[in-house]
Amino acid sequence: MPKNIVQLNNRFIQDENQRRRYVDQERRKRNRFMGWVLILVILLFILPTYNLYQSYQTLLQRREQYSKLKEKYQTLSEEKVYQSDIATKLKDDSYAAKYARAKYSFSKEGEYIYTIPDLLPQ
Repeated sequence: MPKNIVQLNNRFIQDENQRRRYVDQERRKRNRFMGWVLILVILLFILPTYNLYQSYQTLLQRREQYSKLKEKYQTLSEEKVYQSDIATKLKDDSYAAKYARAKYSFSKEGEYIYTIPDLLPQ
């Protein structure tokens, strides 16, 4: 047996409905405000994170560049030592004559030169 439910429409019911609508409206405003605050906080965390990531990438590039420069420095120091050693040796006349004869195939009159590649100075 169905029962019919009748809603009362008096002043108290109208006031309660109006109060409930007002509370719902205030809750929506508060939720909207909190949503905007949440979006702002997310943006405030994204920007520093992006800058941190860029700084890390720059650091990695600088480390790679540092290692390359370190290798280049090592190579150049070895070359400098070699060049200074050659310069010191070339001050000796007998070594300079041997070096010129071997490197540039200079010879004395009546001499024949046979070059052996492994024996040439570099």
